[in-house]
Amino acid sequence: MQNIPNFIPESELILNPDGSIYHLHLLPQQLCDTIITVGDPDRVQEVSKHFDVVETKIQKREFVSHIGRLNQKPVMVISTGIGTDNIDICLNELDALANINFDTRQANPQHRKLNFIRIGTSGCLDPNLSLDTHLASRFGVGLEGLLLFYKREMKAEESSLLADLQSFAQTYNIQLPIQPAVAAAGENLWKQFADFQQGITLTATGFYAPQARQLRAKSLFRNALDHFNQFQHGEYRVSNFEMETAGIYGLANLLGHEAISLNALVANRANGTFSKNPQQAVESLIIKVLERL
Repeated sequence: MQNIPNFIPESELILNPDGSIYHLHLLPQQLCDTIITVGDPDRVQEVSKHFDVVETKIQKREFVSHIGRLNQKPVMVISTGIGTDNIDICLNELDALANINFDTRQANPQHRKLNFIRIGTSGCLDPNLSLDTHLASRFGVGLEGLLLFYKREMKAEESSLLADLQSFAQTYNIQLPIQPAVAAAGENLWKQFADFQQGITLTATGFYAPQARQLRAKSLFRNALDHFNQFQHGEYRVSNFEMETAGIYGLANLLGHEAISLNALVANRANGTFSKNPQQAVESLIIKVLERL
């Protein structure tokens, strides 16, 4: 985790007139240590309806937050919107709420650790994985560039995966659009969900061509779809495409937090199939996650 500057000017840490952080519109005292993230703002209420009580609801732009209690413990769910550009905003501002004094604009002397649990959907690449499977991402591989803007050192296991992936791409002539960035799940949260189907998640910068989809415009990444499901690093295979996991993992690690990304696999890209009931797949994932918190 990097040191925060001694004094953070107004142009860098932007606050609203009520003292809340700029985009999320949250106050430091509203923050919970356990934070569930979802992409879709409409999914926030699908999570919070299972809380014992919802005490606060806040919305600004695509960022919807419900804050309450589950099993008598504080918990919150927040929508991030789609993509790692929004993850950059969301995780940095949540960390600021935890670890920066808004009055002095200095880092708090004691670091506060947060737990981020992503509940999402994605398309799997492995033809042998069944639709509606619940998958935990051991690693996120960023193919969208966010983490390349941050000064960070990869762990040995992350560097090893990156080297294997680059060698694999060269062997199969896969033209990676940018230098990939690899980030691992938080160790404590990983143990909590280690009984899920496990895999390596590719985080893309878009939904269509960046995930090798083609409607009327041709994807230059198309051949990746035919080969990535053959890649294996140790016991883990490349399992799915989505648009947030690598950013969440990388920023959580960098800022001294823990994160786990859990997906309902509602599409199988290898087989060209889609879930008959994606809402039920997500609902069962939500219930499974909340039972463990």
